[in-house]
Amino acid sequence: MGILIKNGRVIDPARGTDTISDVYIKNGIIQEINPNLQASDAVTIIDATSMWVVPGLIDMHVHLRDPGWPNKETIASGTAAAAVGGFTTICPMANTNPVTDDVRIVEYILSKAKAEGVVHVAPIGSATIRLEGREISPILEMKAAGICAISDDGKTVENTDLYKAAMEQAAAHNLPVLSHCEDLRIADGGHMNAGACAQTLGIKGISNESEASIISRDIELARETGVRLHICHVSTAEGLAHIRAAQNKGLPVTAEVCPHHFTLADEDIPGPDTNFKMSPPLRSNKDVDALKQALKDGTISVIATDHAPHHIDDKSCSFEEAANGIIGLETAVPLCITELISLESALGQGPVPSIAGECKTENHPLSLTPLELIAKLTINPAQILGLDKGTLTPDKMADITIIDPNFQHKIDKTAFRSKSRNTPFHGRPVRGKVMYTIIEGRIIYDNRQAD
Repeated sequence: MGILIKNGRVIDPARGTDTISDVYIKNGIIQEINPNLQASDAVTIIDATSMWVVPGLIDMHVHLRDPGWPNKETIASGTAAAAVGGFTTICPMANTNPVTDDVRIVEYILSKAKAEGVVHVAPIGSATIRLEGREISPILEMKAAGICAISDDGKTVENTDLYKAAMEQAAAHNLPVLSHCEDLRIADGGHMNAGACAQTLGIKGISNESEASIISRDIELARETGVRLHICHVSTAEGLAHIRAAQNKGLPVTAEVCPHHFTLADEDIPGPDTNFKMSPPLRSNKDVDALKQALKDGTISVIATDHAPHHIDDKSCSFEEAANGIIGLETAVPLCITELISLESALGQGPVPSIAGECKTENHPLSLTPLELIAKLTINPAQILGLDKGTLTPDKMADITIIDPNFQHKIDKTAFRSKSRNTPFHGRPVRGKVMYTIIEGRIIYDNRQAD
């Protein structure tokens, strides 16, 4: 049986298209995209009027905690959360237990994803054994087993010579390096941004230089080795300046930002609430503005969640003792639309009244177009990782996300599919919701039938 998606706003940055059309799917493949399609065989019909029909979203930076911490997340629960969030492909980082630093763990993740997962999983292998920064992981063997990149995410590889050698191997095998940039000597045991909030709460702060200095170092290593370098979860204006300069020189350097970093500043932290603790920390409003500018001008080409589930016990403690990170798969789309897309642009028409006080609707000069936003969630991460995904081209696999950009609601952590609840966004009014997620021509999430 096929699927016919009718009257949707088909947005495909890979082909530069943004138009009202129908999409016909059969045998897991996109057969045709044109207005006024009629299907000759029995089909499921989805009325996508006033909705966006986009390539399946790709999150190139998540943590599934499997193997190691099933009380926080499993591949089953994490991929279910991804489906609700509209993500059809996710890339789990290597800080599992044991670390994803050999073929055996890569094969375990892929096998588990095939047996229990509901979305595509493309693992990321560690750059160094056990994330210890002392010995390079077997990069070539892990690539053959199925990794799409290498990263010691969560830890900076402090040994510059070792990291350069790992980059040389990655470049030789055409793998990108995803870099967590934090100079621990400068961070010096800090727990939040070095600003007024840290001073008020009496919590040791982390300066912007801790991020910017390692970004600068890693860019120089990329220049020397020719590796494709991707900077994870950029949070500072200073770090962006280094990235922008590298790109202007033609270096193969890309960057991502997480929704929480362009949505919240350290000034928004309501006391020592551990749901606001993350790495890198929430920065100043000046940094938030710089991130939005970088999204608009293309310096930042990817939005990724850094989905980091934690058990309640990991957050039910002091700010200093709490684990870093928040969940993000199920909140990314509404936060992106609310913070980055004007209501007029979302609907593709003139000013439309909204519910007063519910969420942002103003057309800010740094607002993205829907085409720009969807590119950062689809084709851009696909190209960085070398994945044959991220487009609605006919004859391609039918991984599709359907979004209602004007669905107004409040984020409710109690309804999440993730096993964890560590989010600072509970109760936040937002606009935009995933209505359907389609994988290989199968509807795996239908908001109408959600609990």
